[in-house]
Amino acid sequence: LSLDVMRGITIAGMILVNNPGSWKYVYTPLEHARWNGLTPTDLVFPFFMFIMGGSMFFSLRKYNFKLSKESVTKVLRRTVLIFLVGLGLNLFGHVCYNGFTDFHNLRILGVMQRLALAYGFGSLIGLAINHKYILQVAAGILIFYWALLGFTHSMEMSEDSIIAIVDRTLFGTSHMYHDDMAEGLLSCIGSIAHVLLGFYVGKVIQDCKKNNELIIRNIFIFGTIILFVGFLLSYGCPINKKIWSSTFVLVTCGFASLFLALLIWIIDINGKKKWTLFFESFGINPLYLYVQGDILAVLLGMSGISAFTRFRRIAGLGYLLRGIKLDTGIFLV
Repeated sequence: LSLDVMRGITIAGMILVNNPGSWKYVYTPLEHARWNGLTPTDLVFPFFMFIMGGSMFFSLRKYNFKLSKESVTKVLRRTVLIFLVGLGLNLFGHVCYNGFTDFHNLRILGVMQRLALAYGFGSLIGLAINHKYILQVAAGILIFYWALLGFTHSMEMSEDSIIAIVDRTLFGTSHMYHDDMAEGLLSCIGSIAHVLLGFYVGKVIQDCKKNNELIIRNIFIFGTIILFVGFLLSYGCPINKKIWSSTFVLVTCGFASLFLALLIWIIDINGKKKWTLFFESFGINPLYLYVQGDILAVLLGMSGISAFTRFRRIAGLGYLLRGIKLDTGIFLV
């Protein structure tokens, strides 16, 4: 239940930060860091990626963590599906705003695509190696990525960084998200380590499943260690979401581990479950609700209806639905 609730909290957070109203008047906590550093918004996506890694452990357990035709086919099919869903969302938004023209400007990458790549590579690693080496593999990936960025002087906001060069070479500028930095296909290297750290926490939960207090202790210790290590190493490798730096992985996974330990303490040990239904609904339907939120945002955005009018209509719908028992987390807020 704690895993579902944490996944639900992050999905609700992702929908919120993706739809803050007018992008000209965004509350400061709902903004991303300009370059280096963290805001509360910068924690949402990595929290979901972390919890996805933890869920991967339990989903791959039925294959006994062995590379087989069945397990690899399942992983590859899901990876392609998630990637295509993300590409489909980009296509939907493009068509709604631009019509069936200018497809040379269609954005290729995005949130779902990064999740797909991290899930695919992370799952194959989880199937291929002995799990007692999972932390060593994650550390090796982070060290390699850190060195790659450092030796190519790519930790600065520059169009000459290796991340930007790779994206321009593979996609061209017209197929990239026009922000201060490129999309960052290369930065998916850090995302793979991200899901592996979540995968390790899933293993901790499984190994100590009969003792919730031991689970909390081990996850809390793990989270505290990588959190402090991430902050200490940030003097040489800045905490940066846009390039998904190695210290960004460590710090956000540290915070996520502590948050998960807190939820286990509240829900599983103290039995405080009445408040969880809303977020549990989001947690067991994450893909559907994220896609629904994205589609609704596009439709409302192109409708021309003012934000105040939208609020009044949604509020009116709320009055209409009052008294009807809803047991899912599908809410227009």
